[in-house]
Amino acid sequence: MVFARLPRLSTIVAVLSMAAVSTLPSAIAQTKTSPADEPAANATAKNDDGKADDASAKKSDKAKKSDADGWSPLFNGKDLTGWKSTEFGGEGEVYFEKGNVVITQGVQLSGITSTRKDLPKSNYEVQFEAQRAAGSDFFIGFTFPVKESSCSLICGGWGGGVCGLSSLDGMDAVENETTSYSNFENGKWYKVRLRVTDDRIEAWLDKHKIVDVETAGHKIGVRFEVDASRPMGFATFQSTGWIRNARMRTLPAAGKAGAKDAQKSPK
Repeated sequence: MVFARLPRLSTIVAVLSMAAVSTLPSAIAQTKTSPADEPAANATAKNDDGKADDASAKKSDKAKKSDADGWSPLFNGKDLTGWKSTEFGGEGEVYFEKGNVVITQGVQLSGITSTRKDLPKSNYEVQFEAQRAAGSDFFIGFTFPVKESSCSLICGGWGGGVCGLSSLDGMDAVENETTSYSNFENGKWYKVRLRVTDDRIEAWLDKHKIVDVETAGHKIGVRFEVDASRPMGFATFQSTGWIRNARMRTLPAAGKAGAKDAQKSPK
């Protein structure tokens, strides 16, 4: 029997050492942190416990979103963050299309309700544009806080043309002092501005003032059907509505610096 000659032990050690050295670069490359694993440059600051610094994040977010006049958007234009589809029963789908909120026609009411806990209760303004894409009833049923209660601005109700507040002293937009009428065209955008101060509710449709009512002495509320829209929400009735450019800002209280300028009528 012939045996192959075995290499010396020193030769084996040398070969193994060279193999180990040759694999070092690839091993290092495999353990190197990839860009996806590295902390993002704009990551939220963390405190000593490793938790996100919510105060810093909120402050940065607010500064980034508010413009020079204090307006901040109500929607992010991508999803329902900060909002939820209102469970009226038989409601249509709510989604975004090209950055706009689309509230599709349901059996009766459809809409979206804010989930924010920091909404102002007085001394604030809201602006948005809306259109009725389909249907023949109200496409603007905007519910908003009024101190410890809420109220709804209706545009296009009761057959398509009634505007006003629901409710004042238990009376709807079609039967109280805020009642007015407009001819709305499907597919046309309308600008809405609402202002709530300590003693008054005002609203404009395009450049026309349609609501101007003192709240003192009135019982402010909403119809029970839209109670699910409280404290703030958009709703439609047997109509498909589109919402865009929705924004809000707080106002200085009456008597404080800037209050007079902030409360000028929209141009």
